Amino acid sequence: MTADVLAAAQAALAAEHAAAYAYGVVGARAAAPRAAQAREAYGTHLARRDALVRTVRGLGGVPRAAEAAYRLPFDLRTPADADRLAAEIEDRVAGAYSDLVRAASGPLRREAADALTAAAVRAARWRGVGVAFPGLTERAGPPRSAPHS
Repeated sequence: MTADVLAAAQAALAAEHAAAYAYGVVGARAAAPRAAQAREAYGTHLARRDALVRTVRGLGGVPRAAEAAYRLPFDLRTPADADRLAAEIEDRVAGAYSDLVRAASGPLRREAADALTAAAVRAARWRGVGVAFPGLTERAGPPRSAPHS
């Protein structure tokens, strides 16, 4: 069980490294009203990354290092692309924490559930609509448009 928890914690750590990198790009490309949201998310991901480094060490592992750079899933040309990237990154982070929720128990499971929830909320804010099963987006299907008044 500890090996599964360690592997899931390492995967969540990798997701946080990638999220921090991506938010550097999002922040540079986001429209002015969204820039503060990008900075806040960046700080949150750095804090979660640091907490996961401590968790991995506490589980007896060597924390996975960040990559020098990450391949983005698509080109960012507009502020809307930055919003879409932020939502996708949060979906990926939620997926990693979903795996950690399944593997962990006790306080670590609670922390992972909180992180999954926070990522799902951020994704919904960026996207304008939530998904049915945060952390399981591969089963949720494409997001529906938000209703217009």
